[in-house]
Amino acid sequence: MLGWRLMMSAILVPAIIALFWLDQKSGTSALILLAFCLFAAVRNAYELTDLLNVRNIRPQFAATAALSSFVVLAGWGHLWFPGSVEGSMSLLISFGWIGAALTISFVILLVLEALLYQAPGNSMESLGGNLLSVFYAGGLVAVTAQLRWFPDPQTGYFAFASMIICVKCGDTFAYTFGRLWGKRKLAPILSPGKTQMGLVGAICGSTLGGWLWLTYAGTLFGSSVTVSSVWNILAFSAVIGLIGLVGDLCESLIKRDVQKKDSAILMPGFGGLLDLLDSPLFAGPFALAWWTLIPPVS
Repeated sequence: MLGWRLMMSAILVPAIIALFWLDQKSGTSALILLAFCLFAAVRNAYELTDLLNVRNIRPQFAATAALSSFVVLAGWGHLWFPGSVEGSMSLLISFGWIGAALTISFVILLVLEALLYQAPGNSMESLGGNLLSVFYAGGLVAVTAQLRWFPDPQTGYFAFASMIICVKCGDTFAYTFGRLWGKRKLAPILSPGKTQMGLVGAICGSTLGGWLWLTYAGTLFGSSVTVSSVWNILAFSAVIGLIGLVGDLCESLIKRDVQKKDSAILMPGFGGLLDLLDSPLFAGPFALAWWTLIPPVS
């Protein structure tokens, strides 16, 4: 299983980088990325509603998929309805579009539960499941996608890929260290497979991968970048890898509570798409904040 995971990671990460490279060549509208994000939102909504369909929770796939897609489309609102400001203020406008879409989604889901109401004991649980699905499948995807344009469109995918590299290198090293040397459990009740050595591996792997990417890979995207601070790069890489591991644990919380091992069976050794994207989606907003406030390169 270790060899299979390493092989698939060696295929998936370059494939995502290639998608980023192609999309950057197509212009700042990022239509290839939009198509991928819409697919991810719908697929994640499907896996989440299937996971959460337990006890008194009855999430609606059609509603959550449509609203998750609506939230993702709102993440492109700053392109379709551009304002007169740039930089960090433009990012706030983009967040405004996403926030408005999430607010509208909440109102629609609340009305939907009112229309479907039959008896006490189900509506609030189902509303919570639907909201979780839309925020996870749509909101996190839309916010993470903002790395395409911020801090600036020219180096957007370089920043985007740095987050992917850190998270996936951390995930691969965590699994490797855990399988080879892991003895003490990290979170034995929540995620029995994770070990303290896996935590060490996640930090080591993300730090190494992030340092290599941020130092040497700028030319892949036609970007002339200068390392602002080696310590900033190392801190960014280690923190994003650690946050990615926390994101994995948070998805484990959902699966553990509904007593399921994987979100779906999409790929042997990885589970569903949600299992593949849990760490990047959780780390994406933090990477966006870091690149906006204290960018690792200039």
